[in-house]
Amino acid sequence: MAERESLVLTRDVNIITIPDGTPDTLSKGGIVTLHQSLGNNFTVITEYGHMVRIAGVDADALGMEPHQLNTLVSETSVEAVEKNCWEVMKTVYDPEIPVNIVDLGLVYYCNVKELDEQSNAVHIMMTLTAPGCGMGPVIQGDVEKCIRALPGVTSVEVEVVLDPPWSREMMSEVAQLQLGLF
Repeated sequence: MAERESLVLTRDVNIITIPDGTPDTLSKGGIVTLHQSLGNNFTVITEYGHMVRIAGVDADALGMEPHQLNTLVSETSVEAVEKNCWEVMKTVYDPEIPVNIVDLGLVYYCNVKELDEQSNAVHIMMTLTAPGCGMGPVIQGDVEKCIRALPGVTSVEVEVVLDPPWSREMMSEVAQLQLGLF
């Protein structure tokens, strides 16, 4: 197993504690250990053993560069927007699991409705790995934010549903292999 990288915070930084989703701040000079750097966020372990998430916009506090999220298609047709939605949702990760939410099987539905030639409304139905997941609103917000930034999207609704409940069988084969579940 590879050694995890320890980093010294170069400035105060806003965080979200995992798994409860509570916002807090870490102070400049604090030492964190990088747990995962996926999507547009960083999951780190504090010097006190707490797992927290640092947003990509605060990458500089870790001495890192923010990730660039690119869409594959610049068109605004319903088909192009739907393709972009699925691709950009693959950049949203559960902060504790190194698998994106699409491969985890958390996204049940993506519907794009054309409003006019240049604008579309997107409706996403997704679930959580556990009903009381404190990071649920954070992940839901990540999905909304990344879809809202797509060309041709003027409105986004991300609905979290708990029925049917998530189960391991909803994961893609790739995700199950990645997590050693086969």
